[in-house]
Order: sequence, then C-alpha cells, then structure tokens
Amino acid sequence: MFGKFYSALCAVFLILFSGVLSASAQDISLIARDGAVEINGTFLGFDGEFYRVDTEFGVLTVDASGVNCDGPGCPDLSSYFANIRFSGDPWAVDGLLSALVQSFAARSNYATKIEPLDNGQRVTMLAGDTVMAEFDLLYTSDGEGFADLASENTDIVVALREATDAEVGFAIDAGVGDLRDPIRARVLALDALAPLVSRSNPLDSISLSDLRSILTGKVDNWSDIHGNDAPIAVHVRGSDFESGHGGFELLPKRSEFSSDVVIHEDVTSVVAAVEADPYAIGLGFVSAGGAVKTLGLTGACGFFATVAPVDIKTEDYPLTLPVFLYTPARRLPAVAREFIDFATSPAAQIIVARTQFVDQSVEELSFRDQGRRFANGIASAGEEVSLEDLQAVTTHLQGANRLTLGFRFEGGSTRLDAQSRSNTRLLARLLEAGVYDGKTLIFAGFSDGRGGAGPNASLSKRRAESVRRAVLEGMGDEFDDSRVSLTTIGAGEAMPLACDDLAWGRGLNRRVEVWVRD
Repeated sequence: MFGKFYSALCAVFLILFSGVLSASAQDISLIARDGAVEINGTFLGFDGEFYRVDTEFGVLTVDASGVNCDGPGCPDLSSYFANIRFSGDPWAVDGLLSALVQSFAARSNYATKIEPLDNGQRVTMLAGDTVMAEFDLLYTSDGEGFADLASENTDIVVALREATDAEVGFAIDAGVGDLRDPIRARVLALDALAPLVSRSNPLDSISLSDLRSILTGKVDNWSDIHGNDAPIAVHVRGSDFESGHGGFELLPKRSEFSSDVVIHEDVTSVVAAVEADPYAIGLGFVSAGGAVKTLGLTGACGFFATVAPVDIKTEDYPLTLPVFLYTPARRLPAVAREFIDFATSPAAQIIVARTQFVDQSVEELSFRDQGRRFANGIASAGEEVSLEDLQAVTTHLQGANRLTLGFRFEGGSTRLDAQSRSNTRLLARLLEAGVYDGKTLIFAGFSDGRGGAGPNASLSKRRAESVRRAVLEGMGDEFDDSRVSLTTIGAGEAMPLACDDLAWGRGLNRRVEVWVRD
C-alpha cells in the first residue's frame, strides 16, 4: 500500500514541479566564443561563474567564461550578485542561521542590511554601496524545506531532523542528489528535546515510560508519578511530531496523543504555557530557554540522563537533536560555498556558543568526572561482567580524558548516525590541524548487555575499529599518522550508560568513545 501511495505522491509532486519550471522557463543559447559550439535550452540558473541549462541532453553546467549568452533568460553579468535562499524550521533559521549569516558577512568585511520578508528575512551584504549577495532566510518547516530543495525553490535547507525516506526519494527523482550522503547533510549545531515543568514542580526527573503515559492520557495526575495531587496539563509543538525527528521515535505518535494535549504552533508558546502553569508539562527545545525547569530522564534500573550540554555533545542524553544544513548536488554560487565552509568550521562554533544552541567544540572530560558511569558499571556487574573486566577498562582509561565527541549507530544498523558521521569529519579536521600531535587517542567500543559477554567484547572492538577507519578516511593523503597514536579497545557491556530494558537504553550503550592521553 505504501508503494502505491508513494508512487502517486511522486507523480503529483513531479506534476507540480514541472508546473513551477514551465511557469518560469526562458530559452537561451550559449555560444562558444569561437562559434564552434552552441547549446540551446531552458535557463535554470547562474551562480556568477557557471550557467545551468536544461537541454535535450539533460541539465548541463557551462563555464560562463567560455561562452556568450543569447536570449531573454540571460543574466546581466555586469550587475550580477547571488541570491541564496534558505528554507526550514523557523526556530533554527531565526535562532541560529541568522547569527551565522551575519557573522559570515562581518568576517567577509561586508556591511549588512536586514529587511523583513513575508515569511522570513533578507540579509543583504554590501561593500560600500555595491550589493555583493542576498541571503533570504525563510521560515517554513523541515518538510517544506525538503520540498523546496527538490523543486529548486531553495538552495539550502535548515532542519532539526534527517530527511525521511520519501523526501530522499523525491530529491533523487528531481536530480538534487542523495540526501543521505554525508556531503549533502552537515551538522551546524546541537539541540535537545526535554520535558519542561514549572520551577515550583518538586520533580527533578521523569522516566520515558511515564512521559509516554502522560502524552497518551494513561497518566493525568502528578500524584501517579510521585508528584503533588494535581491534574497534568500537557503542551507540545505540533510540527515536532509530524515526521521523524531523531529522538521523537522514543515518544508516541501524534495520533496516539490524548485529546487533552494542547498543540502549539511554535516553541516559545510551549515555554510560555509551562511558565504560566505550575501543573503543566511541556516538550520543548533546550535552546528555547525560559523560566522553566528541565527534567532528567530515568530508566527502570535506576540510570539517569541529564540534559547538560556535555551530555548533548556526547549523545549520552537520548533526545539529542542535531541541526542539519542540507545542500543539493548542483553547484551553488561561490558565496554560498564560502558560507557553508564557514558555518561548518570550528570558528563558527564560537558563534553557535553565543546562541541558545549547543556548539560542537570538543571538550575534554577528566577521568574523575566519569564517576557516575563507573558506579553504573560496578552496580551492573554480575556473572557476565567480572571485577577483572572492570579493572581492565579502568586500567586502559585511567589518566586519560574523554572527548565530548560521541559515536553511535542507527537502530539495527552498523551505520553511524548523523551526528556521529559529522563527528568523524570534525575529529579528522582536528587531527589534521595538529591538535592531538604527540598524544594517544583511544577509541573505546561498548555494547549493550544482550548476548554473551565474549561476543559483545569482540563486537565493541570492531565498532571502535570502524570509527577509527572512518576518521582516517576523512583525512588527506598527506597526513602523517606518526604524529598521533590511534588505538582501539573493546570494553563490551562493562560500562552501561542506561538500562537494557528499553530500546533507547540499548542504543545509548552501543557506542564508541574517544579518550586522549598525553
């Protein structure tokens, strides 16, 4: 049934897409300067260096320096400047992207002029009185952003989730490229979904099972989960539950919500509702701030996950949400490529840190800071995990610091998740820059508790080796691997972060950590 629905949806999408093209199509001819070659077709775009033309041979990209353009669609090269269009989640566009765009302009020595648009803002970059570029930041949604990218109504998407299988299919059919390719999806910053309550609420944590029960209406009074005797008012942003945010798979679908759940249009109104009601609970982004309290998450076996920035960076907190920058396979104007390089550079993380979002700059956590995790390991030890196993892990890691670069895997897969794929590139850049020259990096693999301890130790070792290989593949051929020592260990199930009774706990436990020793 889904296949028929998907085919029909693709057909509707392509009809609409064709309508967009035909409405704006203009014929041009690109003639080689010596007159030997002529290319005729429909003008699709010009990036300041190259034309894009839809011809009988398909879409061609042609260097403007070698041709003359003739026809009504030809741009005026003397007054050309790039207009870069962004589309996506309003919260990420307004709270994060705007700051990065303005910082990029300042680094390029451009003045900026900001004008409101019907559904966003335009940032014009100026050198004196000359317009150098326009960046249109449009407040749409994750889904609209992906649709805009496939129909070439935007250049770049800002999203708080990965593209769905259907959206990936649309993009491939439209020639935009495979959005699952790491080159197409970059992580700008991090956020997290958290349970929000009034600061007067006596609770400090909540279990995921209780949170699910509140959303579905099975629990409607705080006294049922060890709180005060008062009815629970629930507030969420509706768009967060429409299609596949990374951490939202741990929560009920919107169709399963109780009819008493209050649906909001934006994040700030969720926070405001919780601020105003001492008996309310909301699900909101950590980046939204507000005079509210975030609750930690617990599991049935007594584990506790906080929503602290370091736990978001390491993905030890299960509802972490990367902020993605999606780009098409087609060539973008030079200023757009320069912005992408800046926005994904370590320098941009300084700007991210000044916003409400969590930056990706790498921190080192001392061995003594891991006391809770080692206590979990001791408490969980049994026949499968001996004291000798725990001592071996401690010996390997004692005296080293844990990096906040975490590596985890997609459910039921050996493929790294999106944040982890970004982390491999980030660690590769740090190694190339010489940050860890003369040091030893230990890739420590861990598993969940299902299966035997011996096979789990071997599996965790293989995962650590796969991450090490991915980092090395991300570096240039000129990198001298004698500058740093990269080793691996497989610790198996020796140090669980969460309970194995639920899928999200097992997912947290299947991980690769990186430790550094002088």
